[in-house]
Amino acid sequence: MSTNLESKLRTGLKPQQFIEGMTKNKEKFVEWYEAFTWENEDDKEFFESLNNRDDLCCLALIADWCGDVVRNVPAVFRALEISGIPTEVLIKEEHPDVMAQFLTGGGEAVPIIIFTDFSGHVLGHWGPRPAHVQSVMTQFKKENPDRNAADYNEKIQVARQEMGRQYGEGTGYQTVIVKELRDLLSSF
Repeated sequence: MSTNLESKLRTGLKPQQFIEGMTKNKEKFVEWYEAFTWENEDDKEFFESLNNRDDLCCLALIADWCGDVVRNVPAVFRALEISGIPTEVLIKEEHPDVMAQFLTGGGEAVPIIIFTDFSGHVLGHWGPRPAHVQSVMTQFKKENPDRNAADYNEKIQVARQEMGRQYGEGTGYQTVIVKELRDLLSSF
């Protein structure tokens, strides 16, 4: 990927600033954040080992109104907290140029967690959902390309319910996010 986001580095909010400034869904976000636990000691050690790398930055393209942000970003923040990777938040509505570069299936979806080197060259990204949850939406869009179809809204509600089932009860999905981030970070 040849995208460069150097102009965005050092312009975002710190994760704690984002949380403190949330005007929507803050209570639920904090609940998921506080519920995070390291289910796998190897994953925790991997993220701690990243403190030895000084060549990575993270830009989190997010919005507080988005349910996937509220559910997924607390796990991302918790994993990256112990990694030493500088992490900044870019609010989706304030950075349409970045959003346009990271569409999901042709549409805007957040969170998008972007890893760059210190020159802003994009190394990879994750999001908006764990792969097994995203596969539900990918399949839905493939089968329902016409947003103006009479039954589109009814069908998307069914897809959203299935995504909720795929997330499951509790925080098990957070372990999946940590694994997917680990796999991504291991690739560069």
